[in-house]
Amino acid sequence: MSLKSRKNPSKATKASSGSKKSWQGRLSADADAATAELVASLDIDRALWRYDIVGSIAHARMLSEQKLLSRPEFKRIHDGLLKIAADIESGRLEMPIELEDIHMVIEKALTDRIGQAGAKLHTGRSRNDQVAVDLRLWARDAVDGLIGKIAGVQRALVTLAEAQGKVVMPAYTHLQRAQPIVAGHALLAYAEMLQRDADRLADARARINVCPLGCGAVAGTSLPIDRARTAELLGFPKFARNSIDATSDRDFLAELCFCCAMLGVHLSRWAEDWIIYSSTEFALIELHDAYCTSSSMMPQKKNPDTLELIRGKSASVIGSLVGMLTLLKALPLAYNRDLQDDKRFVFNSVTTMEQALTVSAGLVATSRLREEKISAGIDEGYLDATSLAEYLVGKGVAFRQAHHIVGELVSRAERSGKTLSELPMEILRSACGKIGADVAGYLGAANVVKRYASDGAAGAGQLRKQLAYWKRKLA
Repeated sequence: MSLKSRKNPSKATKASSGSKKSWQGRLSADADAATAELVASLDIDRALWRYDIVGSIAHARMLSEQKLLSRPEFKRIHDGLLKIAADIESGRLEMPIELEDIHMVIEKALTDRIGQAGAKLHTGRSRNDQVAVDLRLWARDAVDGLIGKIAGVQRALVTLAEAQGKVVMPAYTHLQRAQPIVAGHALLAYAEMLQRDADRLADARARINVCPLGCGAVAGTSLPIDRARTAELLGFPKFARNSIDATSDRDFLAELCFCCAMLGVHLSRWAEDWIIYSSTEFALIELHDAYCTSSSMMPQKKNPDTLELIRGKSASVIGSLVGMLTLLKALPLAYNRDLQDDKRFVFNSVTTMEQALTVSAGLVATSRLREEKISAGIDEGYLDATSLAEYLVGKGVAFRQAHHIVGELVSRAERSGKTLSELPMEILRSACGKIGADVAGYLGAANVVKRYASDGAAGAGQLRKQLAYWKRKLA
């Protein structure tokens, strides 16, 4: 059975008679209705049903191999769980709320269908390690899905950089024009940010990929289970060393929430840039109509609402990270029921980022640079000032002195309404006698971009190397 789908078709139902909890022999009274709703988590954890069934099949197989189940019992459990999976997939399985969570829903359905063999499934297992393994299986798939969607956005950025990346545009610091760059360099800056997100997720996956099954409630079991075999069946390279830590550890979920929060921040920064760049004042980017909305009052409006929503989603994932950390900060060892709410934070983080990444990939793939508008104003803002200072450095002038000379020339050009390249040679030479006719090759944004020499710089030659790198990496 594939673990990839996180669909959630069945719905929790109101309390029904005859669904007494299997673990409630110690207690003499059922919870009242309000308490039943408080302790239930079916509304959120039924998303784990596939993982619970796969984990239970692996556990049952190990029990059979260890002679704690007979082969016929294992077959009844295996076949029964697969039928339950089909019923959940189709929405036919009832989920009484007093059973609290998807784990007990599945266990009761199995016992009702196959009898005593179903009651043996929980041998050597607690809900504590059962939930922990389900969450790790889910988180492992979630990471793989997010990394794949990140690559989709990166491919769209690389495609746009290849198509229009040689256009010379301003780079900004403090949201003021700074130096000229090829546009592809800016596009690939976002690809670099996203790669760090993918790398963080891949690194987090190593800590997710540890099997807690077999740790029981807190102290393990006296039964002769084989934890290494269960881990192997579920694709885990190792199992948790300490039963107390394994059942209460949610670091891996907090780390996943952080990865999503950092990813959300990067998407928000990109969205902010493109919101600004698509405005009439900047007019650097044209967004496809499919990713914009209009105004209910102003018919001329083309609003970048999709980008604004992506920017806004960062608040949700940052909030989930804070919520997860707050949930964990004062828990004593080991499992505490507070951890039931961990899924609300991490599920929201992953779902939100999956949605944002899907839309981001489409948005980038359908946008274009407004080359004519960019080129028309490229020499405004004295983008070539740094290049002129470096020209003087090449003539033997100390950089700080060169910086001062060029600053005075910019001030003079600004007062006369000229660009640096439009200043007469006598004015340039009056500022520094080392300036010669060859200075023309250093002035103007297009000339500056041609002269970038350092690795990782913003020129066309460096862009070619970066595009080749990204195309290999994302192939």
